[in-house]
Amino acid sequence: MMKKMMAEGLGTFILVFFGCGAAVLMGEQIGMQGIALAFGLSIVAAAYGLGAISGAHLNPAVSLGMVVAGRMSLSAFAQYVIAQIAGAIVAALVIWEIASGRAGYSLAENGLGQNGFGPGYLGEYGLGAALVFELVATFVFVTVILGATGAGAASGFAGLAIGLTLAAIHLVGINVTGVSVNPARSIGPALFVGGKALADLWVFIVAPLAGGALAGALHAMGLTRAEG
Repeated sequence: MMKKMMAEGLGTFILVFFGCGAAVLMGEQIGMQGIALAFGLSIVAAAYGLGAISGAHLNPAVSLGMVVAGRMSLSAFAQYVIAQIAGAIVAALVIWEIASGRAGYSLAENGLGQNGFGPGYLGEYGLGAALVFELVATFVFVTVILGATGAGAASGFAGLAIGLTLAAIHLVGINVTGVSVNPARSIGPALFVGGKALADLWVFIVAPLAGGALAGALHAMGLTRAEG
């Protein structure tokens, strides 16, 4: 299990470092499309580099979906979540250290790619829109993961399918919430940014976990499972 936890921690580090790092360090140059691609490519890199060790969940909502689908134990879930959050925190800290080397950077003003909603945040979408987007997007994401890694799926293409799905989700929702679909990805930056990022954090824990659990439940019932 220690080896799996190391893989989950490193994989989640890759996700946050690539995705949030792109937003913080290169956002003005590459725009929202570039940030979306960075998040998607990070999943492809981690899935093919570390997936054989831990399955490359990199996300408590994915791991919860696996539990509900009957493909993971609760004890393993708890250990995966600890590793995922740790990886996200370290990645946010590294991004902060790098960004601090740029003249004019301010943690309070420029942030670390944290998620949010409401007045002053990107498209200024309200709480209801944020909850609906995060729940639905996570449900879709975890459904794709369960299908792409399940029986009957095309061999060798899971990482690509999952990465492209995450990129597509970002293309739809960056302006809404910055896109979480992953409590660990949200926790890392929020812990350092504080303030509104921490106040909004519950949305990016509750909604993704609910979406992941729903995806797992439908998969367990056979409604979204190939052999069902």
